[in-house]
Amino acid sequence: MLSLSAFLLGLGRVLLGGFFVYAGVHHFFIMPPLTAMVAARGIPYPRLVLIVGSLFQIVAGALFVLNIFTAAAAFGLIVFTIAASIMLLNFWNMDEPMRQTAKTAWQTNAAIVGGLLIAAAYAV
Repeated sequence: MLSLSAFLLGLGRVLLGGFFVYAGVHHFFIMPPLTAMVAARGIPYPRLVLIVGSLFQIVAGALFVLNIFTAAAAFGLIVFTIAASIMLLNFWNMDEPMRQTAKTAWQTNAAIVGGLLIAAAYAV
């Protein structure tokens, strides 16, 4: 019988990893405006960066959900989340109200990184 702890851990992996899988897949449906947004931040080869990042989200998220290389997937998603936040949520260069929106997104991403750290610690 599945213990409550195992159930909760599995559900957490599905919710957290599924978030990255969904986001990565969704990017392919909104590629033109996302590419423009990435380009506006001065990131070179914005379409390529977006495609590679989205594929990484899908693969690492799926590995995390499936409990395959869970710690490595979590650490990869941590690095991805921090890098994406620095590149795209540069609130220090924004004016209100976008500044507050970006700061809130940073806080959300920090919480996601916290969840990934907990999952990685449990997996090692």
